[in-house]
Amino acid sequence: MKAIITTAYGSPEIFTVDKVAKPTAKPNEVLIRIHASSVTKADTMMRTGKPYVGRLMLGLTKPKNPIWGTGFAGVIEHVGSEVTQFIPGDKVFGESLDTMGTYAEFLALPENGILAKMPDNLSFEEAACMGDGGITSLNFLCNLGNIKSGQKVLINGASGSLGTAAVQIAKHFGAEVTGVCSTKNIQLVKELGADHVIDYTNNDFVSNKNTYDLIYDTVGVRSFAECKDALTESGIYASPVLGMPLMGDMMRTSMFGKKKAKFSATGALPAKETKRLLDILIDIIEAGNMKGIIDRSYPLDEIVDAHRYVEKGHKKGNVVLKPVG
Repeated sequence: MKAIITTAYGSPEIFTVDKVAKPTAKPNEVLIRIHASSVTKADTMMRTGKPYVGRLMLGLTKPKNPIWGTGFAGVIEHVGSEVTQFIPGDKVFGESLDTMGTYAEFLALPENGILAKMPDNLSFEEAACMGDGGITSLNFLCNLGNIKSGQKVLINGASGSLGTAAVQIAKHFGAEVTGVCSTKNIQLVKELGADHVIDYTNNDFVSNKNTYDLIYDTVGVRSFAECKDALTESGIYASPVLGMPLMGDMMRTSMFGKKKAKFSATGALPAKETKRLLDILIDIIEAGNMKGIIDRSYPLDEIVDAHRYVEKGHKKGNVVLKPVG
């Protein structure tokens, strides 16, 4: 099969397109022909091997998994002898978090992995991106933010992968949503359901004192210290971008004060919890309250261009690879 191979950390040019052995399904696994896989900001950060602490999981001197990628959607081609939940021909989607491998034409995954049948109202491209934007934002909004109906929630970076998912999820749970984005993305964020949209090129949301029960900074560009005054008395600041300042804020706020700073490594959650979040996400999708926003699609051969584009930080929603036409 065709796959994207990486044997070092570095720029997008480290990727090469190669022919490798097609995986085979073990008795408890399914073999999936991939129709779309996600290319995320996290992918581009992991590719560089920075921050270096990430290499403890990815590989110290080079990636331990030569085929990159986690999010996918496709069709089951073969099932192992012990598989009972799926049959050949099922359309499925999910995340390959332990072994990665979705930048390829085929993927073998355990039946009990982060895997589910695709809702009928999703395309392959949309489904491939749900693990990154959807599951991560569910984790931050529900598990960290304890989102409730009527709360005021601000989403910084509302037009990206995490942000477009978060706007829709927050609205599903009945929150009053403010999205922060650039001028060109205001209409998109409104169409996703945001009650208010702030153009960060003209206005600064941190000047809105004592306003937000939850600030979800999907892009990690505003610190807890900057956002603190904009939070309500027991407000929560949460960001998936971990750095030393956020780590310090988390330690301090865990011991002092009612306002809290929080972080979670969604990809490191126990599989049981990730599957629970996936089930919730499917319910939201099937209720018609969630759709995937696709900015661009690239064939596998153009992986370098895909990573370059994502690194620029200006994508609307998601970027996908399409191993098949």
